[in-house]
Amino acid sequence: MSPSKIPSIHMANGLALPLLGYGTSQGKDDKELKPALIAALDAGYRLIDTAYGYGNEHIIGEALEEYFKGGKLKREDVFIVTKLPCFYHKANDVPKGVEEQLKKLRTSYIDLYLIHSPCPTKGSPSEEFQLDANGCLIEEDIDHLETWKAMEKLYKEGKLKSIGLSNFNKEQISRIIENAEIKPHNLQVECHVHFPQNELVEFCQKNGITFTAYSPLGSPGKRSITTKTDNSEGNGLEHPVVKKIAEKHNKTPAQILLRQIVQRGLSAIPKSANPERVRENIDIFDFELDSEDMREMSEIQPHARLFTMSFRINHSKYPHRDVLEFENLKKHEI
Repeated sequence: MSPSKIPSIHMANGLALPLLGYGTSQGKDDKELKPALIAALDAGYRLIDTAYGYGNEHIIGEALEEYFKGGKLKREDVFIVTKLPCFYHKANDVPKGVEEQLKKLRTSYIDLYLIHSPCPTKGSPSEEFQLDANGCLIEEDIDHLETWKAMEKLYKEGKLKSIGLSNFNKEQISRIIENAEIKPHNLQVECHVHFPQNELVEFCQKNGITFTAYSPLGSPGKRSITTKTDNSEGNGLEHPVVKKIAEKHNKTPAQILLRQIVQRGLSAIPKSANPERVRENIDIFDFELDSEDMREMSEIQPHARLFTMSFRINHSKYPHRDVLEFENLKKHEI
C-alpha cells in the first residue's frame, strides 16, 4: 500500500501546512520514538511536531538524517515544527536557542517556529525550570514583542520559514498582530471535540492565521479542573456519538475525531509511540463526515480545557482566563 497523501492548507506566506502531522511530545526514549517516527514517515506523514522542551529534537534530527540519506525523502519533503523554550525569550537569546535547535535537528532551517508559551521564565538548558522557595516558576519580565521581533529577524534571514504562537490567548495574539511587521502564520493550542475552540478558530481565520490542534483526541482519563462532572471529559474516544459515527463509517473513534478536526480546516498533530496506531491515525482521507455527523459532534458537551498549565497560573502573562475565573470562584466558595 502506498503512503497516504495528506492535504494541506496555505499559510499567509504561501507555505503549505499539512492537515495532519506526527506529534512527538510523548517522550524522550529513542528506542520508542525513532521506530514510531520512521513508521510515520513510511505511512506518509510529512509534518513532524516537536519542541525544545520535549527533549527529543536530537532523536528526530538523527532519524530524519538517516531517512534522507536512505534516499526515501529529501529535507524539503518534511515540514518540521519546533518551539522556543520559555527561558530564551530575550531578544539576544532567541537566535541562540534557534541555533541549538538547528544543530539538534540537523537542518539549516525550521519550517514553522512557535513561541511555546506566553509565560517567559528563568531557566537554562541544564535547568529548564528554576523554582523559587515556594516551588513556583520564577517569572522573567520580557515583552512578547521583544521575542517576536527577534523571530521576525530570523524569518527574514531564512532560518525560520514561518513563525507563530502556541498557548497564547486572543488578546495576546491581537497585540502581536497590531505591532508586528510579520503577522503570526500559525497558532497551536489544545483543541478537540470536548474543547473545540470555536471562538479562537474564528478569530484566527479572520486574521489569516492557520490553526493547529494539539491533543486532537483529547486525553483519555484526564479531567478538567474547571468542569464538574462524573465523567472523564477527555475521553472523546468513548463518547457514544463518536462511537456511533465510527460504526457508521467503519472507522475507529480516533479516526472520526481526527477527521472532524481536519474537516474544520485545522491541522491535527496526534501523538503515539505505537507504530500501528501511527498508521491508523493517518487513514482518514478516504472518507468524509456528512453534515449531520459534523453537527452531532459539534454539540458534544461538556466543553472542558484539559491542559491548564496550572504550574504557570501565578505568572502575570498566564493566558487561560477560564482557569483563573474558576480559581477565583473556588476562593470565594471557601
